[in-house]
Amino acid sequence: MQIEQYRDALLLLMVSIAAVNDLATRRIPNRLLLAGLAGALFLHALSAEPGAALLSAFGGMLLGLAIFLPFYLVHGMAAGDVKMMAVVGFFTGPAEAFQIAIFTWCAGGVMALLLILLRSRVRLAFVNIGQLLSRLLAPGAKLADTALPASAGSMPYGLAIAAGTIVVLVTQYG
Repeated sequence: MQIEQYRDALLLLMVSIAAVNDLATRRIPNRLLLAGLAGALFLHALSAEPGAALLSAFGGMLLGLAIFLPFYLVHGMAAGDVKMMAVVGFFTGPAEAFQIAIFTWCAGGVMALLLILLRSRVRLAFVNIGQLLSRLLAPGAKLADTALPASAGSMPYGLAIAAGTIVVLVTQYG
């Protein structure tokens, strides 16, 4: 088995544990993310070209962080979700991290729609979207000024990140 397959297996294990934990407790443990980060660092160091692998890993981590951090700043995502996407990016590198982010947004969108419909919060969701957009588009608007009065409901976004990751891994091997 090549190093990349071990890395992908460890990534799959990490996102699966994170998703289950996020479903059960609405938290993604920092210890899990640090263990995943350490494992990925170790496996990247063992690869055929460790310098290139580590450079790609840090690029993926920065991309994962940069893509999800704005959602945290407008209170649309929890910090654990942002950290998880950064660690996923460290495993995969920037190109795959971007693909995972796209599939994650799709999975998260479907999950959000289902939760809003199941909780009968459609009107509140539209009000929040309107307020968020009007605040962001207002001249001189700051991200800190975008807090919403009421939430349409939280969701375990770690599950969406796991789904996006699994889709990308399956397309690589399938």
